[in-house]
Amino acid sequence: MVQLQEPHGSMHQFGLQAADLRHMHRCTMASNPAHQQLSTASPLAIARWLEIVACCVVVIVLVGGITRLTESGLSITEWNVATGVLPPLSEEQWQAEFAKYQATPEYRLEASLGGMSLADFKFIFFWEWFHRLLARMVGVVYALPLVYFWLKGAIPAGFKGRLLALLALGGLQGLFGWLMVQSGLVGDMTDVSHFRLSLHLLTALLLLGALSWTARDMRVLASGSDDAPAPLTKASCAIAFVLFVQLLLGAWVAGLNAGHAAYDWPLMNGRLVPEVSFGQGFWWTLTHDAFLLHFLHRWWAWVVVAAMVYFARRLRKSFRRASIELHSAFGVMILLGIATVLSEVNLWIAAAHQLVGALLVVATARAMHADGLRSLGQNAKGTA
Repeated sequence: MVQLQEPHGSMHQFGLQAADLRHMHRCTMASNPAHQQLSTASPLAIARWLEIVACCVVVIVLVGGITRLTESGLSITEWNVATGVLPPLSEEQWQAEFAKYQATPEYRLEASLGGMSLADFKFIFFWEWFHRLLARMVGVVYALPLVYFWLKGAIPAGFKGRLLALLALGGLQGLFGWLMVQSGLVGDMTDVSHFRLSLHLLTALLLLGALSWTARDMRVLASGSDDAPAPLTKASCAIAFVLFVQLLLGAWVAGLNAGHAAYDWPLMNGRLVPEVSFGQGFWWTLTHDAFLLHFLHRWWAWVVVAAMVYFARRLRKSFRRASIELHSAFGVMILLGIATVLSEVNLWIAAAHQLVGALLVVATARAMHADGLRSLGQNAKGTA
């Protein structure tokens, strides 16, 4: 659905053909007032629905961060789609769930060493259960309106495939979540695989960005503009790559508890560059060494800042709101990242850091969409 912008005449030629088709479509709509009203109201309703789903995904990312920070992810050892909706309701059920957790490597090799009471278990169980409950709720909040809009014939032409793909991406993200949990229940693992954790998180953020982008497309349609969907520009691809690297590093830092590698800033344990051993090979060190990953996550952030400043300045004249959103999101995220280190990974500061990371994805997706419209000469007023 999203096309790369071509630098020469082929894009312009296609735009003329599409404009002719849209003109014929508007003439047809004008002869049918009821159909005309539906053509503008439906995209706006779909945009609002997608924005609500995106808000739900942001909440899930926040709760997922808390789940990771509290070491709660392995507290539920089974995936029960229906019966798992309800938490244990009796003392016997709580004891049974606790016994399952006590059989995990995390409990035997780590949690039991400091002593864990049933009350402690209930605390970590809550966060994992709540995280899974929210995932189920998002599935319902997305699927039911999709069926409604589909049956009403309210989905604009060309968007059915994209909306189905978003549904599939949400289901895939849930599958990755369960595969992540399974990775921490085998052998002597006391944590989930940081590779699977990053796959789970980045898929959620990809879904969040895609929801935000599609919602912007719908608002452009609702405004009566001729230029939708927005193309994906080369500058947007570059920005997305720079941000992807930072989000991947952040996910690995979280999965390896690498945030605890140093509590000072800008130095790391009094050094500008930490001591890193490549004795196990370059690639293993690059993907497993907590000190190196913490260092890379700190300093790649400034590459992100430089890229975001450039991108925001590129949009400030034609899409000032998108520019402000982008500046605000990455600025707050940098400050929260530094605060997370200096606070020795305080739970709520670290969770806020992940929350703003999700909001930065939203702001970036909206800015990328705006850049696509900018490339077409679209008036910013139409997508406010």
